[in-house]
Amino acid sequence: MAKKSSASSQPARLKSMSVEDIQNRRWTEAERQVVQRVAKRQAVGDDSHIDFTDIPRLTKTQLANMVSLQESKRKVAVSVRLDSDVLVWLKSKGDGHLTRINDILHNLMEAEKSAK
Repeated sequence: MAKKSSASSQPARLKSMSVEDIQNRRWTEAERQVVQRVAKRQAVGDDSHIDFTDIPRLTKTQLANMVSLQESKRKVAVSVRLDSDVLVWLKSKGDGHLTRINDILHNLMEAEKSAK
């Protein structure tokens, strides 16, 4: 016979809330003070109170596999004609073949700049 689980081990049911529910909620004075204190810390970028000790260090393998993220810039829509085998190859790498084209060209541009 299977052991019956206790009520305390049951997962809590999530309650759906709308923006209006949050805006119309009656806050206690203690809650209001906590929210204001957190908002002030966020406004000045103060993260000194965050405890990072439980976050494990990155391994050498993880560091070696990191890639640099490009700044998000506004992209310009263009039309480009590619050889069909090039397009098949790009699509074979998974979703995002158009972004991949941009990344390849961007990396080539950066390498050329660095070579000069």
